[in-house]
Amino acid sequence: MLTVLAPAKLNLTLEVLAKRPDGFHEIRSVIQAMNLCDSLHFRLSENIEFNCTDPNWVSAKSLVSKAANLLQKTTGCSRGVQIEVDKHIPLVSGLSGDSSNAAAVLRGLNKLWGLGLSLPQLLELASQLGSDVAFFLYGGTAVVRGRGEIVIPLPPFPHMWVVIMLPAVPRMPGKTERLYTSLKPSHYTRGEITDRLVALLTGGSLKGERLVSTLFNVLDDVAVGSFAGLEEYWQQFLRAGAQEVHLAGSGPALFTLVKDKAQAEKIYHNLQQQGLESYLTDTLATI
Repeated sequence: MLTVLAPAKLNLTLEVLAKRPDGFHEIRSVIQAMNLCDSLHFRLSENIEFNCTDPNWVSAKSLVSKAANLLQKTTGCSRGVQIEVDKHIPLVSGLSGDSSNAAAVLRGLNKLWGLGLSLPQLLELASQLGSDVAFFLYGGTAVVRGRGEIVIPLPPFPHMWVVIMLPAVPRMPGKTERLYTSLKPSHYTRGEITDRLVALLTGGSLKGERLVSTLFNVLDDVAVGSFAGLEEYWQQFLRAGAQEVHLAGSGPALFTLVKDKAQAEKIYHNLQQQGLESYLTDTLATI
């Protein structure tokens, strides 16, 4: 049996520069992997089969099945596999669990089936699956461009504790597309916020205490109007002790970064005492 970890991610910055002719949005973003991971277990089999520990997970709607089928079709490989997804990343949360799972399938089956595909070949397949998949072939810290498929690895982000809260708001079908559609030209930036964080990372001058002022997500502005009740959860997170709260990706998950572990634990326990679904994890330098 082969096991591959699939980490969740955060957008430390997320800027939209413009709407592209192909209908996607041109973005610039610094993405960080987290130590909140699904585990994918691979066993050779006669057919391609999928199982998951989360009963709400549906293989036909997941990029896991699409990734396996794409690999088989592209390479002509006739081998089968049984893939079991041990879920820890909440579904439809904005933490990109499905994209991470897809990248894990590309890496896992490339090894299990002995395909010998290079990283550029895997990246080409990743771009066919979704905008976030390519990042998870690298992990760690990276800046992404285009619609997210252009990935440039960065020096490791300073280790931080991450508190995540998942509000009990309705999960909107097609939420990412709806949020991006809600953006107006006044929300667009030139990428300078992301460029500033990249400069700090590459220059080795970013310290944990300076971190809060570097975070930005353009979707923060439109999410409150899109997710009913999100504003109150946002305020609860702040009252629990968070210094600053941002949307994780396209949400509805919210997060805060904390340098001190004891402070992170305090915020997490405050959320738990209020009966709020929350997670305590930390940043991940490598997969």
